[in-house]
Amino acid sequence: MLGVLELQKVGHAHYLTTAEVAARYRTAASMVRYWRHIGYGPKGMKVGRRVLYPEDSVEEFARTLKAERAS
Repeated sequence: MLGVLELQKVGHAHYLTTAEVAARYRTAASMVRYWRHIGYGPKGMKVGRRVLYPEDSVEEFARTLKAERAS
């Protein structure tokens, strides 16, 4: 299993923690965890005990939110 530091280097992708995603959306980390529980929000992956969110997934979620608000 890859450690967090090794994972952040794989494929030159950047990963955000739950706290970083929460800060980006100005909400609590518990809300991001709830989103994950109900299948809403950016898609994350478990790495050991942590959940990390690929930056691409977070950006895709932002585009989805923007599109929903525009319609």
